[in-house]
Amino acid sequence: MRTLLVFIALAFVLYAGFSLMLYLLQDRLVFLPNMPGRELDTTPMSLGLEYEDAWINTEDGERLHGWFIPTDDDRARGALLFFHGNAGNISHRMESVLIFNRLGLDVLIVDYRGYGQSSGKPGEQGTYLDARAAWNYLVEQRGIAPHRTVIFGRSLGGAVGAWLASQPDVKPAGVIIESCFSSGLDMGRQLYPVLPVRLITRIGYPVREYVTKIRAPVLVAHSLHDEIIPFSMGQTIFDAAPEPKSFLELEGDHNAGFWISRERYVPALDEFFSQTLNF
Repeated sequence: MRTLLVFIALAFVLYAGFSLMLYLLQDRLVFLPNMPGRELDTTPMSLGLEYEDAWINTEDGERLHGWFIPTDDDRARGALLFFHGNAGNISHRMESVLIFNRLGLDVLIVDYRGYGQSSGKPGEQGTYLDARAAWNYLVEQRGIAPHRTVIFGRSLGGAVGAWLASQPDVKPAGVIIESCFSSGLDMGRQLYPVLPVRLITRIGYPVREYVTKIRAPVLVAHSLHDEIIPFSMGQTIFDAAPEPKSFLELEGDHNAGFWISRERYVPALDEFFSQTLNF
């Protein structure tokens, strides 16, 4: 009996210790600016795209770095504000930038605080401030009308974009949420089903709630084979979004689904832009 009690006590200590570790180190586990690194590996020029460095100040004093990549004037349709995932930086999203550019969109892609050349330390509330600053830069400094702007977010960026689009004074032409989780709590339950996730989750990102407040057309894209964020979470987001909305089922893994499915993906984006940007 004593051996059993010792075993139970040890198991409890390990359980509690692991839970506490996840609670304390949550930001480091979620935000991965150093994977593969903060150095910019390339620029849009490597794809033959002209671009400008964008330096954006946030309301709490951080300085964000991004790129503004204009499309050709003769095929310009509008603009796209691009929020990327939780690892790497803007230089690792060139395939997507090229797709949007060829579809006739000016693209503003920005690194969150602590990513790439942006200052600061990443965190949930910080990403919201970053999103607001990027939106203000695009609308106020670049002079691009909100009704000619689509908000795009992939993975973590989908949560950031959903938050921005849910703000009552932000009225984009449309919103694309790709390969995104329905909430931080849902992801915690998915990853750690035996832990007290509700108690230890500090990073909320309640995407399912945010999308209910979006008053613009929404396109949700998710791969049935996503090995990181379950397909069911994409369906949950779609179900929560008000009309008008559409769902695009992709193939392939979490990071490459859009590219593997590009023969279906690109035409679906083209149609969405045509509907939302009135072209």
